[in-house]
Amino acid sequence: MNNREFKKRRTRFVRSMVPNSVAIVPTAPVQIRSGDLEHPYQPDRNFLYLTGFQEADAVAVIVRHGNRGHFILFCGDHDPNQERWTGPRAGLDGAAKFYGADEAHDISELDNHIPKIIADRKALYYTIGQYEQFDRRFSRWIEITRSANRSGVSEPQQCIPANRLLHEMRLIKSPMEIKLMKSAARISAIAHRRAMSNCRAGIHEYELEAELRHEFMVRGCRHPAYDPIVAGGANACILHYTKNDAVLGSGDLVLIDAAAEYQGYASDITRTFPVSGKFTPPQKAIYELVLSAQLAAIKRVRPDRHFDEPHQAAVQVITRGLLRLGLLKGNYAKLVRNGDYRKFFMHRTSHWLGLDVHDVGTYRQNRRWRRFEPGMVLTVEPGIYINAGSRGVARKWWNIGVRIEDDVLVTRNGNEILSKSAPKSVAEIERIMNRRT
Repeated sequence: MNNREFKKRRTRFVRSMVPNSVAIVPTAPVQIRSGDLEHPYQPDRNFLYLTGFQEADAVAVIVRHGNRGHFILFCGDHDPNQERWTGPRAGLDGAAKFYGADEAHDISELDNHIPKIIADRKALYYTIGQYEQFDRRFSRWIEITRSANRSGVSEPQQCIPANRLLHEMRLIKSPMEIKLMKSAARISAIAHRRAMSNCRAGIHEYELEAELRHEFMVRGCRHPAYDPIVAGGANACILHYTKNDAVLGSGDLVLIDAAAEYQGYASDITRTFPVSGKFTPPQKAIYELVLSAQLAAIKRVRPDRHFDEPHQAAVQVITRGLLRLGLLKGNYAKLVRNGDYRKFFMHRTSHWLGLDVHDVGTYRQNRRWRRFEPGMVLTVEPGIYINAGSRGVARKWWNIGVRIEDDVLVTRNGNEILSKSAPKSVAEIERIMNRRT
């Protein structure tokens, strides 16, 4: 992504700040995996959104002067000894050249500069409670500024969470962001096809996970967007199953919830298919019910609808279908009102998607469900999960777990399914799987 995109974001951010204010946005700390071994580094997503900078030990400071912004980046400077071990850094020169900083300082100078920068400001934008160690430094800067009152220096008049502005900005995707998310979804769809083509009875769930990860990486996605779920048989009824170590049985379904992250942007796709390559009649009945619910929900994703409408559409279709199949009994309206469908469909249908797989942005405004706007991206993912031994449920339905999930962009006139190339009709899934050698 070119630096012009980040400059546009900072400009928008500055315009949403009050006059004579400053924002402090730190990146995430390094996380230890075990001993002295670190997890692969992931920058704070708000910091990344504003800067594009992906090194640890960095802080973005954005000052509003009049109607203009001034971008200061604190980061590590060049250190040949350290870079011998961990690779080259952007350095202070790179902060300006490659990341558009108006001013750059070594991160070691942060405590010297910040009290001066925040003095006499009308407002300070900082999100308290996200990084405990940084919060302590932030408190010291406020105390230093407050202690200078006798010298005529005043502390900021108010502190506003920076994420209040950033989350609203991140909720509406730019054309560049949409392009990246389309790439993530396309690569993820190819990986799901590969998993279907390589599935067979007797292999372990993690072998399909390996197929997915291979496809992600060879197509430029260094990381999955989240830990993949590859759940065969009864495991498909465990919503966040990630052990992925069981053997796939010939009569089972396998549920795969897995997707790639492309240049920081997540996709999120779930497909369910038969290990044998052919749905049994009970499996097909549940699968087509979930698919009908998903298609009904997707139709409600458009600018004149609100966030809860896709979920309610899915609930209505699933409840009617479960009644028809005999898995629920009673009056339809009462079953919906009492939430009896939750015995088999216990989660919501959607969440926002973007730099985070469960992306930022409120779901309600003034206590009312938020209306969809062009540029929003969400998942649509109804499911039905029937555990073995469920009371009043015939054995033929046991251990059927089905979820179908796509990534959906709200457009001016409706929606676009970003993950549409991932197979999901019964006919297409069986056709792909029956081509296996």
